[in-house]
Amino acid sequence: MPKQILVVLSEYGYWGEELVGPVEALDAAGYGITFATPTGRRAQALPPSLDAEYIDPPLGRSVTTRDMARRARELDESSRLDNPLSLQDLVPERPYYSSLNHLRELEEYNRRLDAATEDLVSGFDGLVIVGGSGPIVDLANNERLHELVLAFTAAEKPILAECYGVAVLAFARDLESRASLLWGKHVTGHPKEYDYKDGTGFIGVDFNMGPPPYPLEYILRDATGPEGAFHGNVGKEVSVIVDFPFITARSTPDSLPAGQLMVDVLENGLRRHGW
Repeated sequence: MPKQILVVLSEYGYWGEELVGPVEALDAAGYGITFATPTGRRAQALPPSLDAEYIDPPLGRSVTTRDMARRARELDESSRLDNPLSLQDLVPERPYYSSLNHLRELEEYNRRLDAATEDLVSGFDGLVIVGGSGPIVDLANNERLHELVLAFTAAEKPILAECYGVAVLAFARDLESRASLLWGKHVTGHPKEYDYKDGTGFIGVDFNMGPPPYPLEYILRDATGPEGAFHGNVGKEVSVIVDFPFITARSTPDSLPAGQLMVDVLENGLRRHGW
């Protein structure tokens, strides 16, 4: 049986190349891919990520080649992204502590959560969280996705996160300990130098948030702690870190090598790369 990968996309816009990279690497390995979004709405690529003429302000150059723009557009318009799974339908929602019968509701929640995560983890060999500005809105603090990350981590199955998708790993925490899963780990992600002053926007909203609402680098530095590290690798063309079970990618050009490294993790047992 070919390995199966669950790929989670924001409904507020993903960066085209950051989907193309992992998908092409996983396709080449013969893996099956299933897509999911927070509520089951079809994901869409951010328009700048499909435009080879778009100049990325922090880098002062285009970050999308004409060939990549074509490949990203073809994937974005393909039927592959139709009818994604809904995290809202798959994973239950934790009850408020103020609910009238909290203890019984919490017991029921935990029963449903155990069944849901067991089914998903047993059905998939790895998890991918695609980047872009959209994950800031509906993935970073998505508790249903956090539960999946916790379950895949406990099962020692690899998780690839890109760009602002890496924030999910920092915020996915067990509510008993509140400790970061990244504590003591080495990761990369969107560094401060890459942060924009006027954003690339979001799908489905009529405003531009401007700068990102949080500096991801600072969050990751705090989450990894003194025995781990954030690696921005500013000035280097590629930044991908493997510290099992996590594969983290900084930005657009890191997407294909990150996908290839995930295959290396699954096929060859790779546990460390990039530092």
